[in-house]
Parts: sequence; structure tokens; C-alpha cells
Amino acid sequence: MRIKWLGTATLLLESGATRILLDPYLRGRNKKLAPISPDETADVQAIFITHPHLDHFADVNAWTERGVERVFVSENGIRNAERNGMDVSRMLPLGSDEMHRVGDFTVRTFKSRHCKFDVLTVLRVFFSPRAWAHFFGTCAFLHRVRKFPLDGDIYALEISDGERTVLALGSAGMDERVHYPEGADLLVFPYQGRVRMDKYMRKFLRAMKPKKVMLDHFDDAFPPLTHRENTGRFAAAAEEEGTEGFVPAEGQWYEV
Repeated sequence: MRIKWLGTATLLLESGATRILLDPYLRGRNKKLAPISPDETADVQAIFITHPHLDHFADVNAWTERGVERVFVSENGIRNAERNGMDVSRMLPLGSDEMHRVGDFTVRTFKSRHCKFDVLTVLRVFFSPRAWAHFFGTCAFLHRVRKFPLDGDIYALEISDGERTVLALGSAGMDERVHYPEGADLLVFPYQGRVRMDKYMRKFLRAMKPKKVMLDHFDDAFPPLTHRENTGRFAAAAEEEGTEGFVPAEGQWYEV
């Protein structure tokens, strides 16, 4: 199995002749970032949505228009898509504690939670000169974000090809009542939402005990509300928890 990070929370996984895509997002908000091309990933057999927020789900029709047959997303996500005029004909309801087979992959779902932004992160955004300099653009973007609300429908995905296992978190949150699988070959951890993500991440590593941890969602995908996160402390924090950590280069394949 191998994995490729395509910016924000978009992940492409491949095993044998099977490809699946997670949380595709075109990143049209930041003109400095090269948008990903749906044509390059139009051969995927299925798309899985960890949660139906704007930057994980709103662009999914760019792939279904190119022939992707199945999009697994929560029932709430399908309702939101209908309200927003999206084509839902290829969307299939996804819930927690489910197992789905796609070619060589088995995908299991676990109930999860969205990252809770800490006070410093909120204040940093509120007092950002960049946010106020683009006030009307920020308001328009926030209005669009509100069209894709959550209803408790956020999942962690365990993806296995029978030899290797990836545990992908859509957001940096955990449901304390859920026992998440331990010992994955790779944990994909979203590194955005709190000021000291290197400290916050440790409880996930202790609970899930992955062999390796890879970051995503650390780029400046929707300014002025975000910025590229400082990942300088990440690798050392992972090592202190007994895990090898790495920051992926966008568009590069990594063996799991």
C-alpha cells in the first residue's frame, strides 16, 4: 500500500489496482497554492468523506462528473449537498461502526469528533490583520462554511489491504467512548486547530500507538482564516512518544 497527500486533508491511497480518495478539496480559496487536478485521480474506485465540512466535501462533484461512481458520506452530508444544489446521485450513506469493501481495501469507520479550537487560535484569527484587510471576503467565506454544518457525523477511517493499515483522522478529535484500533502502520493526523498541536497530538499517539504518524491539513488552504502551521516540533514530539513522524511533501508517494 502507498499513500499520497494532495493538500489540506485530501489523501490518495493505492494498493494493487485499487485506488480510493479521502476528503477531496480543490483549494480554490488560496490562489498561491496549485489546485489539484480531478483528472489525475478520476480513476479512483470510491471516495470517502470523514466529515462533510466545506474543505472536505464541497468539491466532490468535480470527481463524480469525471466518472467516480461512489462517494461515501454521512446522511447529514447528503442532505446538505441536496440543499446546496449538488448532485447526490452517486452518494452513499456512511455511518460509524461500518465496514466497506472497495477492491483490495477494507474501510472501517469509527465515530470521532472535530477538533475544538482553543482560545489562542480563535484570538489569533480574530485579530489577524489579514482577516480584517479582507473583511468582506472573510464574511462571504464564513457564510459558505455555514452551509456545510456537522451533525455529529465525523469519522476516523481504518483502511487496510490485508498487509498494511492506515488510520486516517478527518479532524484532530476523539470520542472518549470509542476504542480506536491500535498499532496501525500509519496514522494520518490533521495538524491544525490549536496553537501547540505537538502537545495536543500526544494523547492520540498514546491511545492509538501507531508505528508511524504523517501530518495533513497543515497548509494554508483557506486564508485569511488559516496559515501554514509550524511543524518544527512535530517530529521530536512523535519520537518522544515512541513513534516515527514525518511531514509529507505534496504530491509524493509514500510506502506504508
